[in-house]
Amino acid sequence: MPPSVAEGAVAPRSGGGTVPGLEPAPLVRTARERRLRFVTQTGFFLLFLVAPPLDLFRLDLEAGHFFFLGVPWTLGFDPWLAGAISTETAVLRLVVRGFLPVLGVVGLFLFVSWRWGRLYCGWLCPHFAVVEVINDLMEVARGAPTLWESPASQRRGSLVGALFLGVGVAGFALVWAVALLTYLLSPLEVYGNLLNGTLTRNQGLFLGVATLVLALDFALARHLFCRFGCAVGFFQSLAWMANRRALVVGFDRRLAEACVSCPQAACERVCPMRLVPRGGRRRLATCTQCSRCLRACALVQPPGREPPLTWRVAGEGSSPSRSKG
Repeated sequence: MPPSVAEGAVAPRSGGGTVPGLEPAPLVRTARERRLRFVTQTGFFLLFLVAPPLDLFRLDLEAGHFFFLGVPWTLGFDPWLAGAISTETAVLRLVVRGFLPVLGVVGLFLFVSWRWGRLYCGWLCPHFAVVEVINDLMEVARGAPTLWESPASQRRGSLVGALFLGVGVAGFALVWAVALLTYLLSPLEVYGNLLNGTLTRNQGLFLGVATLVLALDFALARHLFCRFGCAVGFFQSLAWMANRRALVVGFDRRLAEACVSCPQAACERVCPMRLVPRGGRRRLATCTQCSRCLRACALVQPPGREPPLTWRVAGEGSSPSRSKG
């Protein structure tokens, strides 16, 4: 995914420049996190696209089973139906090939969420990667990351930016629709029919409807879907809320004066989920741990002043002056 435009829109506070090579620790840390997140998001988005053609993981509706790492992944019921194996053996295969892998993946996923929150959303999810790109394109097009927010007073929209926004929304919607179809049907057949203009009626209907729905999502409801409509994100939030010692964006109330004098509400401006990072733990259940707010907060601080926002683990070394939500 391209570098953030929205983060670049947060101007350092007057007199808040840094000497090259002597950047404050929060800026160095968030810059490192930003680069790493760019790598993980881009890599996972590419994996999302190439997994079906490489048979790394997909469900083939015509074959009636999954493909995993290049080989068919079945529960092994066919020999049992043919009378070649006993019922006990069939049950054992069901447990080994079905229940145990699913429980292992779900258990690991929930543990990561319990400890670090919606880490999958902010660092891997191919949908959220598009959300952030569309936010940045919309920032360029109209000076605000969403259609319902007022543009920043110091920035104006761009006609060229609006063109790129429209192409981006439509392009990502089509790419996502095609990718989803390849998870259900033979990728070679889908790509071949698409390139030759010989899509079947059902394939064309699926691509048309999916592209329209995804375009509306990316243009109008991407944040709402991530916060309230995504089941994967919802269960991550539930797991995170169950852990009072989970990673969270902490707000040091001793440094609240820095927020009062911040003219841009920088941390809120750059949040992809449109959250209020200073609002306390209960209001951060859908935080994706992207650290954009931390970087924006650090950027507007004058030299020598610690930013009020920082990573912390609730219950570990937290002082009463920090928001515990």
